[in-house]
Order: sequence, then C-alpha cells, then structure tokens
Amino acid sequence: MEARLILVTGGARAGKSAFAQEWAQALGEPVSFIATAQALDEEMRQRIARHQAERPPSWETLEEPLEVPQALARALGRVVLLDCLTLWVSNLMLAGREVLPELENLLALWAETGKTLLVVSNEVGMGIVPDNALARRYRDLLGAANRRIAEEADVVYLLVAGIPLKLKSL
Repeated sequence: MEARLILVTGGARAGKSAFAQEWAQALGEPVSFIATAQALDEEMRQRIARHQAERPPSWETLEEPLEVPQALARALGRVVLLDCLTLWVSNLMLAGREVLPELENLLALWAETGKTLLVVSNEVGMGIVPDNALARRYRDLLGAANRRIAEEADVVYLLVAGIPLKLKSL
C-alpha cells in the first residue's frame, strides 16, 4: 500500500468521521486512531463514548489532545486516522502553543513514516464572522491548517449532508 494523505472536511455532523472510518477500514491494513477530544464535561464524555463504540475493537486508539506528531510516530497501524484536526487546533491554541509550526511538524513526520494518514477536520469558514477575537483567531488558524493539509493531500473530500464531494484526487 502506498502512503497517502487524505483530508476529509465539512460541517459539523456532516458524516466526516463515519466516512473516514469506512475508508480506513476498506484499506485492509491495521488502523491506528488518534483521538484529540478531551472529556472535559459530561456531554463530551458521551460524544467520546459514542465515537469509541463506532470504531472496530481491533483498531489501536491513541488519545492525544496535544502531541499528535508523537502519537503518529508511536502508531502501530499502516493506516492512521486523525480525528480530528479541529480539536487539535483548539487544544494547541488553548495551551498557548503555535499551531502552524506544530502542523508542519506533523506533515514532516508523516512524510517519513510511509503511512497513510486520514485527517478529519471541520470547515468553519463558511459561516458568519465570529463576534470575538478568540473565535476569529481560531477560525483563521483552522482555515490555514485546513489549507495546508489540503495542499499536501493526495485526496480531499468535502462532506455536505452526508454526501461526499471529491475536491482533489491523484
């Protein structure tokens, strides 16, 4: 299997995770799942539990809200599913870390691993301009991160209402 970078983006609840999971499963290789969510409240604990139940039990799960490049390096699977870039960017911002250099580190490490990396990320730039500086900074940083991943990606899908639209392919 040839290493590839695949970006799956779209709005919230558009079916991105399910689509990426189906793709990862269909590749027929061992899968590692990098989870960036943190269970900081009851609602998030329930979301995380639902996502865990949807994944095949044979998949390796690496729960890593900040050190995603290191998780990629540790991942045993030939296929790695990062779900999601959206929360990773938020986690880095709130930890006071620089997002784009961390992303460059992830891309450089991915290029060295020979693994297929599927990245799930929300598209947040299609709505209204947020009313506060933190939200605008987040929207701008996630937009820049999505553009950078898409630039390097072999394949990019946009999901709208559960329908995958191929934006880029080999």
